[in-house]
Amino acid sequence: MPQLDDDKDAAGRIKLLIVDDEAGYVSVLAKRMARRGIDVTAALSGSQGIQILRRGSYDVTVLDLKMEDMDGIEVLKIFKKMDPDMPVIMLTGHGSETAAREGLAYGAYDYLTKPCDLEMLIAKIRDAARRVPPQHV
Repeated sequence: MPQLDDDKDAAGRIKLLIVDDEAGYVSVLAKRMARRGIDVTAALSGSQGIQILRRGSYDVTVLDLKMEDMDGIEVLKIFKKMDPDMPVIMLTGHGSETAAREGLAYGAYDYLTKPCDLEMLIAKIRDAARRVPPQHV
């Protein structure tokens, strides 16, 4: 599948940080994203995500709301202090849309309900990387 130039940042590929404690989900997601020209760094906990962000910058982060070690909203608040301009897409389970909307209030770019459609997630990541305002319904 050809890659479109407008899907890439100035460095050539979108640098994505995924923070989610479901290792199998993250592994599958990372492989599928890589095939679509997105460089993925994975963190399997909120604290690991914070450590990774301290060492580098990312175009976009996909952040799970419910993790064992830290609440996704707390991680979001820390990320926004560390890199206020980095778009963060929240992932939430069914029934947690209220918490996801709380994330929007704290500066999240957008949110999706898990399990989410891969193509929809990739479209949101690409829009976020280009700083296209999200369409909130």
